[in-house]
Formats: sequence, structure tokens, C-alpha cells
Amino acid sequence: MAYTVFALKWRPQDFESIIGQDHIVGTLKNAIGKDRLAHAYLFAGPRGVGKTSTARILAKALNCKEGPTLKPCQKCSSCLEINQGRSLDVIEIDGASNRGIDEIRALRENVKFSPTQGKYKIYIIDEVHQITPDGFNALLKTLEEPPAFVKFIFATTHPQKVMPTIISRCQRMDFRRITVIEIIAQLERIVRQENIVVDKEVLAAVARSSDGSLRDAESVLDQLVSFSKENISLKDAISVLGMVEQDVLFALTDKIVQKDPGAALKLFNEIIDDGKDPGVFLVNLIEHFRNLMVAKVSQGDAKLVDLPQEICDRLFKQSQSMSLEEIFTAFNILIATQEMTKRLDSQRIPLEISLVRLAHNRLEPAGKAGLPAKQGLAAESKAQPNLSSAVNPKTTNLPSEKKEQPGQIVSVSLENVKDAWSGIVNNLSKIKMSVSTYLSEGEPTKVQGEMITVAFPKSCSLHKESLDIKENKAIVEKVVSELCNADLRVNFILVAQMQQNTDARSNPFIKSALEMFGGRVVKEN
Repeated sequence: MAYTVFALKWRPQDFESIIGQDHIVGTLKNAIGKDRLAHAYLFAGPRGVGKTSTARILAKALNCKEGPTLKPCQKCSSCLEINQGRSLDVIEIDGASNRGIDEIRALRENVKFSPTQGKYKIYIIDEVHQITPDGFNALLKTLEEPPAFVKFIFATTHPQKVMPTIISRCQRMDFRRITVIEIIAQLERIVRQENIVVDKEVLAAVARSSDGSLRDAESVLDQLVSFSKENISLKDAISVLGMVEQDVLFALTDKIVQKDPGAALKLFNEIIDDGKDPGVFLVNLIEHFRNLMVAKVSQGDAKLVDLPQEICDRLFKQSQSMSLEEIFTAFNILIATQEMTKRLDSQRIPLEISLVRLAHNRLEPAGKAGLPAKQGLAAESKAQPNLSSAVNPKTTNLPSEKKEQPGQIVSVSLENVKDAWSGIVNNLSKIKMSVSTYLSEGEPTKVQGEMITVAFPKSCSLHKESLDIKENKAIVEKVVSELCNADLRVNFILVAQMQQNTDARSNPFIKSALEMFGGRVVKEN
């Protein structure tokens, strides 16, 4: 007998077997029970979450010998034929290969014929967004007023690509991503029934890698069974999936917290030597800091983090060694790294610089981690030394002049501010590293009177929001005024695209490397 893969063998056959879509199941069962079924449905949602399976179950519920019924018998000829995909009354169409006007015209002609043995003729069109506009237009009239015995069920992963005129003639049902906890529970049922020996951590790793798709998770489990000779270990799963172990992510974050850039680089080097893809590692690390943020604000709530409780407990414990602002800073640096890797041939170099930057620039472990964000910032600001004593006027090219009297406005040009900019960022790092990190991604673009406009790309919206906090803005304005010898204010804005600066020293990654290793640019192309 031919082998059946898990994704097909464990495909749900009735409403009770559908995982993670209770809102859809409840609506359809109520519609069947009250005989209020629509003539057309649009099932929208990510791949592998049960759209086509639900459509088949609905078809069985309508055409079962006992139907319409909430529990198809699974024994009558109609149920068996639908399960085997050979029912003449349930026509499944691939929207990608039947997308033109000619195919839709043929469908429109066939709609007129009555079902052969069931009560309804049901058309299930998968990936319906692939149909051309002309094809959709040809279907409109039939879709609006089909024969009483015809039902349409459209499935799509891209509902925004479906014409509004089509959507308006359907009842839309949005399928959601299946949670990691729900996927783990289903995988546990499968391995128990299939007598497979597997470590619990493996199922969690498979569920995390599936991105909410139960079908993907079942396919990966199938692959692991073929890969492993006896029991499936976490090492096997990591090898097949190319993921970074959860323990490694915790260990690397500990090195950042401990302000140990050397150990962080060494651990990263071991990960790459093990054959892990730097891009996958970066995605996993970004996800880890996202989980730290959620664990911190939710007190380790497994439902919000969407991971097993034991991992949530570890995340919550680790998050206590950082403030929310520090987590945001790390998250933004990693997102910027992801953008930079798209522009460079090497993925490794930006990652190495960012890891050293994270570990080297880390603030001391937060003793105020339990404070709300703004209170924590206020407390941190009070603890800072006097700003004037921390400022080093030698870091700017501006001539040293006596500070003007309060209220007297001194003319400062944009060129003056740009000349002083690296000194401003550098001096801020001695006062509050997170503010310096945020400001380093911005660029002064305009000076009007006493107001300096600093622009950030839209990808750095969190930088702008953090700098707009009253305490942080006051620190920036203090340092800017000190170094520019004028009473100045700053205004932070977002722009669609930053102006291309040909000065190599303005590149955030090059600038970080220069500051970190005390280097200088010898020659620019």
C-alpha cells in the first residue's frame, strides 16, 4: 500500500477536527443548522491553515446522504467520493491554471446543469486571486444569481488581490494563523498515534518554524521521521530546519547583557561554523528580542508569547536584566542590520559589527526594569551626571566661543550643525547610550532660527518616538546647544527616503566601526 504523508493522512474530515478556526466552524455550523447558507463564500488566510479542508468538509455536510448535517457520516457514496477527490458534484478548480476568460465561460455554462446525485453542485476554486479581471467579470452575473443548487467556495492567501465586486457578492471568512501551542498539541497527537519517539523540544522547534501553518509543521515532522533512524532529537530538527537552537539565543543574549563583545563574537562564529545561515540566525535573533519584549510586558504570558510555558519563564527571567528601552534599541539595531545585509554581498560582516555594537554599548543591567517606560527614563535622567561636565568641546570643529546670554539667538548654519554632528552623537554616548544610538540613525536636514530639523527614514520610526520623549529630547537639546554655542531646539521627523550621502563616515556601520576601533577613513572612492 502506498505511503500517505502526514499532511494528507491527518487532514481534518469533519468540523470537530479543524484546528484553530473555532470562529469559522461556529459560523458555518450555525448557518447549516438554521438553513441560512450563502450562495458564495470567500475563505481568506495564510497557507496551510485549513481553508480547502474546511471547504471540503462543508461540501460533505451539504451533500451527505443525511445532509445537510453538522456531522457528515463519512460512509455514504457522496462522503467517500469527496474524501477521494472524485465527486462529480464537488468540482475543485485551481485558480492559477484556470484563470482566463475561456475557462470561466466554460464554468458558467456547466453551472446550469443539476448535480448528479447530491443536493448541491459545489465549486471550490483555490487561489482565486489568480483569475484575471476579464475572468472575474465573466463570473459576476453567475456569482450574483446562481441556480439554487449551486454553491461557490473561493479560497485565497491574498484577498486584497480579489476584485471588490467579487468580494461584495461573497460571505468572507478570515482564517487565522494557528498558534504554536495548538500546532504542538496536534503534533503530539500525531506522534502518539504513529508511535514515534520524539523529544518534546523538537515539536516546539517544528511548530516555531512553521509560521502558523499546520500543514507545513506536519510536512516537516514527516521529513524528520524519514531523516532519523530511531528517535528524533532536537539536534536532528535543528539540522533539518537550519534553525538556531533556543539555548544559543539565550546564551548570546546573556553575552550582550554581560557586556562581553568578545564572547558574543566567539559564539556567533561557532554558529556560523556549524553551517547555520547568517540570515536565518538574524531572523531568529530578532524574534528572540520580540519574545523578550512581550514576555517583559506580559509577565511571561504563554498565550501572548505563543511558546511553551517553560520557555516563556526563561524569557521573562532574561528580560528582567534589561529595560524595555534597551530591548527596543537592540531590536532596531537588528532591523537596521537586516536592511544593510540586503545591500552588501556579505551577511556576516554587518552581523558581527551589530553584535559587537550591542555588547559594547550595553548599559548596565537595568535595576529599574520593573518601572514603566517613562518613569524608568525619568529615573535614568535624574541619575545622569551634569551634562556640561560630560561634553568635550574638542570633538567639534566649531570654534570655541563664549556661550551667549540666555535669550540671545546666535546664527547657526546647517553646515555648522553637520560639522558638529559626530561630536554630538559621541558626547551623548557618554551620557545616555540609547539616545546616542537612536540619534546616530538621523541626519540634520534643516536649520531655521533656533530650530534644527533631524530626519529619520520611515524604518526608524521607533527611534523618532523614543527621542520625542520629553527627557530624551531635553538631553539632546542640551548637548546640541553646548556644542553649537547657541540656545537651540530640535524637531524630529520621518521622511520617505534619506538623501544619499557620499561621505563614508556617515554610514552607520562604518561610523560604528570607526568609533569602536579608533579607526579613520584613509581614502574614499
